[in-house]
Amino acid sequence: FVVFVQSSTKRSHRIKSVILSGLVVSFQLLKHPKYVSAQRIALFLSMNDEVCTQEIIKDVFKWGKSCFIPRYQSDSNHMDMLRLHSLQDMDALPLTSWNIRQPAADDSSREEALSGGGVDLILMPGLGFDRSGNRLGRGKGFYDTYLERCMQHPRGKPYTIALAFKEQLCEQIPVDDNDVLIDEVLYEEDE
Repeated sequence: FVVFVQSSTKRSHRIKSVILSGLVVSFQLLKHPKYVSAQRIALFLSMNDEVCTQEIIKDVFKWGKSCFIPRYQSDSNHMDMLRLHSLQDMDALPLTSWNIRQPAADDSSREEALSGGGVDLILMPGLGFDRSGNRLGRGKGFYDTYLERCMQHPRGKPYTIALAFKEQLCEQIPVDDNDVLIDEVLYEEDE
């Protein structure tokens, strides 16, 4: 019983630490000049092992910015960034097999960011990052393919910021010719 309590306490402490670190990164972003000046923002709906984007989404709507979220096509590496209208809209989205919300495949009512005015800023998820702008995703190339499409848009490639825990920083991430560099990795730095 004592071992269980200690283990449970350590796990609880780790969960609190992850939540706190994620909030610190989120609040760093809310003050970031690229975020402040952006009007059209694409961001991911976070999974449990990623920096939580909930506070960022709330702030996007608070300031009247346009919010776009991914819709992945699981049978390919195609992803669109579709307009999200409100927190209630997000809560009503169906869950994918990855247990994240995204617009349904047959939902054609939403603006796709590149069909409209493009995006100013993309917030990037990932499993690992290095200081050279390399990113390790989940292996399907959704974001790299989307960034290639952005480069064909009249506005060009938007500024990209990866949201990371410091434990996700690596000396070097292996990349190939299809990987697109990100502009910046935002993480909680040691005081």
